[in-house]
Amino acid sequence: MTNWTNMSVCPVSLCDGEIVDNATEADVDYPVHLFPVPILTGITVTCCLLFLIGITGNLMTILVVSKYKDMRTTTNLYLCSMAFSDLLIFSCMPLDLYRVWRYRPWNFGDHLCKLFQFVSESCTYSTILSITALSVERYFAICFPLRAKVVVTRRRVKAVILLQWLVALCSAGPIFFLVGVEHENGTKPWETNECKATEHAIQSGLLTMMVWVSSVFFFLPVLCLTILYSLIGRRLWKRKKNPIGPISSRDKNNKQTVKMLAVVVLAFVLCWLPFHVGRYLFSKSSEADSPLISQISEYCNLVSFVLFYLSAAINPILYNIMSKKYRAAVCKLFGVRRTPDRSMNTVVNTKSFPAWNESGGCT
Repeated sequence: MTNWTNMSVCPVSLCDGEIVDNATEADVDYPVHLFPVPILTGITVTCCLLFLIGITGNLMTILVVSKYKDMRTTTNLYLCSMAFSDLLIFSCMPLDLYRVWRYRPWNFGDHLCKLFQFVSESCTYSTILSITALSVERYFAICFPLRAKVVVTRRRVKAVILLQWLVALCSAGPIFFLVGVEHENGTKPWETNECKATEHAIQSGLLTMMVWVSSVFFFLPVLCLTILYSLIGRRLWKRKKNPIGPISSRDKNNKQTVKMLAVVVLAFVLCWLPFHVGRYLFSKSSEADSPLISQISEYCNLVSFVLFYLSAAINPILYNIMSKKYRAAVCKLFGVRRTPDRSMNTVVNTKSFPAWNESGGCT
């Protein structure tokens, strides 16, 4: 989890103001972790469960989309990109858990310190851009279904996915100059090395700049999602109040569509808001050298640590598991036979096999 947090802003005893008279820097016994062992154990168990769920769900998404040609719809291409991004995020979890349990010394070198945080940061940006692009597509599919069939093509969606990955990688590039391996002055590097935001990044303002970039990648998409879903809800409400002709199967799924979109927005905000609050508090504590803000930041980051991986694990559930056709493809993938009245072959071999219906709701 790329929180850039300097987990050793001060030792626990010093943060509480309990400085022993005539104590020297060499007398200070720095803890290897800042949280009680029971809390860290609970965090680790939870993250391991999320790891299993996330790896299984995201791999399943990629396999289903790649194996069945009819599953390669424009919507599913976005979901596949998000699944790949989430898999990369989970590949960074072991190093993150290591830092939670033993934030010093960092024994994996400067290059791995920079690389794993760059991967985590770029995948975070890519996921947010995918959610936004997918929401734009759903807006066109619901509000302008005829135009969407012409404008939204698989070739254009692939180009958008490639572009969003390039934007994400470039936006996360400054991580290589933001973090590094540093140690306390006057101490042995192999005892106090930490993978953290460098003093140069803090003093030069690079840390503050990256906090702003990260905030833009969160709050701007939230604003965009709010506007898009408001317009979608308004269109669906008008269709309900002024129906034209008999009620179609698409119209019957409008209520399900609104519920799904509300869950998407709520999960997005709840999983990411503590993450950005923790980053902001850390940047302020680094600038003001405030032990109190630093401690609040550390516990906020601990909460956002779990929510960060929850967001990566819950995506397959929110975007795929609620789709009956996706479940049908998974059953066929594992050779599970369905009920005779709705056979697997009938579902999988249909001409159109999207994860969403035309109105954007789950089918």
